[in-house]
Amino acid sequence: MNSDTQSPAQQVMVLYTGGTIGMQASANGLAPASGFEARMAEQLAAQPDLQVPNWRFRELLPLIDSANMTPAYWQRLREAVIEAVDVDGCDGVLILHGTDTLAYSAAAMCFQLIGLNAPVVCTGSMLPAGVDDSDAWENLNGALLALGKGLKSGVQLYFHGELLAPTRCAKIRSFGRHPFAALQRTRGGESAQPMPNALDYRQPKTIANVAVLPLFPGINAQHLNAVLDSGIQALVLECFGSGTGPSDNPEFLASLKNAHQRGICVVAITQCHEGGVELDVYEAGSRLRGVGVASGGGMTREAAFGKLHALLGAGLGIEEVRRLVELDVCGELL
Repeated sequence: MNSDTQSPAQQVMVLYTGGTIGMQASANGLAPASGFEARMAEQLAAQPDLQVPNWRFRELLPLIDSANMTPAYWQRLREAVIEAVDVDGCDGVLILHGTDTLAYSAAAMCFQLIGLNAPVVCTGSMLPAGVDDSDAWENLNGALLALGKGLKSGVQLYFHGELLAPTRCAKIRSFGRHPFAALQRTRGGESAQPMPNALDYRQPKTIANVAVLPLFPGINAQHLNAVLDSGIQALVLECFGSGTGPSDNPEFLASLKNAHQRGICVVAITQCHEGGVELDVYEAGSRLRGVGVASGGGMTREAAFGKLHALLGAGLGIEEVRRLVELDVCGELL
């Protein structure tokens, strides 16, 4: 796992992906815009008493609204972080990212950068830099100051003065200065030790095919099969309560069993904001376990999604993926 040492960062690489923080008005509304490096330098120069680490800047083109984020872009982001640390010699990385999928990307980076000996902080803003009451500079400057004070290696999400563990938080509001919150999910489970070498950040990774499906009253095998037959390698199944589903529907259960036999990893998490999955509490949950569904415990959707991408992208066999998905890898279960 990552080092717990907390040395002040001396040289930070700022990776700019786009997002609201640097958006400017266009004919069709706010859109990602280049030129943010100069704006950032200007506002820092206007605050000489603000002691932030030395920094460099890189735009990851094309700049995107984070609603357009993809797992393929995660691989570009992963490679940019590794290049910044292992090639350019930076001892800290700041990722500027739109808020809509920031929790997904930050969680994914936790699993993609296992073993990286440097802190990575992700932030963004709810309003663009320069507009009235914008939170852009306070979040950017606060993240730089946090890196300058010293953070342990690994990925963290910074927003409005607070550092959050990406594998245990989510965006819960579409407005205001506090869009992100740590979810009160069930803790517990064993640590994945020893960690497979394939998960080390220096090992090659590929893009996996993972989907998410929330259960709803009346969901049936046809709905489920439409997703399972789409070519996916894994499915995050958002169950009711502590991990229940339509257990009196034999066709639905048969579809899940068939998915297991076909080598598709199905992981159950809860739709609830708090708590987690315990598949053996109710018969409706134990029947899911009986057809091969793995327990995601207290994992958030973002953590489960990012974890499956990392496990499958590392080339691990399906049985190893099913074993590790129920063990803690990056604080998602502990």
